[in-house]
Amino acid sequence: MSQDGSRIGEIDTSRPHPARIYDYLLGGKDNYEVDQQAGDQLAAAAPEVRIGLRANRDFLRRAVRYVVDSGVRQIVDIGTGLPTSPNVHEVAQHTAPDVRVAYVDNDPIVKAHGDALLSGFGTTSIVLADLREPHAVVDHPDVRRIIDFDEPVALLLVAVVHFLTDEDEPAQIVATLRDALPAGSFLVLSHATGDFADRSEAQAVYTRASASLNLRTRTEIEHFFDGFDLVEPGLAQVPFWRPDTPPPPRSAEIGFYGGVARKTG
Repeated sequence: MSQDGSRIGEIDTSRPHPARIYDYLLGGKDNYEVDQQAGDQLAAAAPEVRIGLRANRDFLRRAVRYVVDSGVRQIVDIGTGLPTSPNVHEVAQHTAPDVRVAYVDNDPIVKAHGDALLSGFGTTSIVLADLREPHAVVDHPDVRRIIDFDEPVALLLVAVVHFLTDEDEPAQIVATLRDALPAGSFLVLSHATGDFADRSEAQAVYTRASASLNLRTRTEIEHFFDGFDLVEPGLAQVPFWRPDTPPPPRSAEIGFYGGVARKTG
């Protein structure tokens, strides 16, 4: 089952879906009118949302380069969303062509696009699964075909954990995934926050979507890194995590924290 209670594999076009809203706000074409309407409402409620999403994508690329430069050659990207080039495997394999990537998402549209994109890549897979079922993700045969959990893995949870409610027990979900990783692995995580502005109206947009938006504080987000050691600069607003270009205007308003951490034991 997906996070909204529908069967995995069913495409629900009656309600906005987070991956398709993001696609629309990033200028993509793989979305429906309901997603466009939700995206416009989100941009009206949080005017910095478009630069925030781009900054989050830039954080993802920098974080992927960091973990690959640190020697990791396996990546599990959960909540991958619709393809936006350069994709994780493109960034990773530009540095190290032998990197293997398992993409995981609960949206069948993401799976369909991933299958088309990755059809010629034996070092990647795209899996239809739900973050709320972490054991099923880790044990999925198409994940296991690509990923050897006896060797270090980079786990990407980028802009996805905030779609888990407290009732979903997100800390336990992340801990379950952490426990499947050997020493030397990394967690790359970003998460929306209301620390810098009142974003209750933005949250309200997602009450009509297939997943709710659950903003958390810096302290709450830091707890997802329990069992890992954060690398410098620790948990930061995404434009300020090891920037390789000047941060965009209004970066101080961006409501995304991001961090990268290493599992040492």
